[in-house]
Amino acid sequence: MSLLDIAPIIEQMLLISDNVSDLNFSANQKPQVEINGVLYPASPIGLGRLSAYQTEMIAMSLLRDNPDAANQLSKYRTADLSYALPGKCRFRVNIFQQRNSFSIVMRVIPHQIPSFDSLRLPKQLAEIADIRNGIVLLTGPTGSGKSSTLAAIIDRINETKAYHIVTIEDPIEFLHNHKKSTINQREVGADTKDFASALRAALRQAPKVILVGEMRDLETAEIALEAAETGHLVLSTLHTIDASKTIDRIIGLYPKNEERIIRTRLAQTFRYIVSQRLIPKIDGKGRIAAVEILRSNPRTREYIEKGEQEGKTLLDAIRDGELDGMQDFDSVIRKLIESGEVAMDDGLSFATNQNNLLLQLKGLSSTEDYVNANKPAAPVVQPLAPPPPATSNPDSVLSMIE
Repeated sequence: MSLLDIAPIIEQMLLISDNVSDLNFSANQKPQVEINGVLYPASPIGLGRLSAYQTEMIAMSLLRDNPDAANQLSKYRTADLSYALPGKCRFRVNIFQQRNSFSIVMRVIPHQIPSFDSLRLPKQLAEIADIRNGIVLLTGPTGSGKSSTLAAIIDRINETKAYHIVTIEDPIEFLHNHKKSTINQREVGADTKDFASALRAALRQAPKVILVGEMRDLETAEIALEAAETGHLVLSTLHTIDASKTIDRIIGLYPKNEERIIRTRLAQTFRYIVSQRLIPKIDGKGRIAAVEILRSNPRTREYIEKGEQEGKTLLDAIRDGELDGMQDFDSVIRKLIESGEVAMDDGLSFATNQNNLLLQLKGLSSTEDYVNANKPAAPVVQPLAPPPPATSNPDSVLSMIE
């Protein structure tokens, strides 16, 4: 089978598990699937370790109908694009050059838009659909579920409001159908030059809601602020770990002499900063989102405008803001550990302050005692061991993995 026909290879790799989140193709390595944060080697259609020529053929197959991405790869040695298996799922793809060969990472985007219930999102986030203006930011590292949460929020607005919604994405991930709202989705490269120009144009397209895939630079951040200040609801993402770092990142985009002005504008326009971390479940069946929520109120606006000080930090405001719908990572993680959904070691590794959380959990005895008391007997999955197959014909699936 020719590597220029990539679809059968992808289909076989997806059969390995229902929880495949990424496909990875690198020279001198077998094709790999990522399941619950761990990479496993695979052998679709009998492929072994890939040569540089084979990874180039896979890259060319993905780029065949996308000349803009091909030009991007030629010019910058990296390219972002989307790829679809019709009727099954879509992928966010990054192709990049390393050591004179090409590597490909394909993030799986489910065909079905996730719901609040399926993602187990805090119920208070549903209130975002009722906000009329301002900025809502989803933050977290790559692969923490930001896009899924944004898709669920957009879908909630789509179902409940008769709005015009414009999304600007690189690439388009979840495909939204018109429901009560009208949704226009624009892809950077294919439909528009860049985020900034598309965002500027969106202000003339009479949307009520604008989704910006990522606030990457000063120009995009400035136009997003302007949009929020002029009565639009702007949703976007940042690769930051919590609310404080998010504010620092945005302020850091601007010249130092504008810090006071930007702090004031941010304090007035932000509505929510939602940060996510995905933690492995104790039963080994997937991951669960720990969600930290910072919400706009007089105290949080003051801390953003005047800057954080000892005893006056955004984390302090979050911890004291439960009645306003706020929650901090460590409190959420503590509840997940106490409910037996997350192992103590895993929970502590994702905590903001491990020592404080450990002190709070001392009533649960030692980590070993806690795990033995709560964790059902199950084999431990070691890295690079085959995950359990998710099909009714395990023999054919196991033959693909090492």
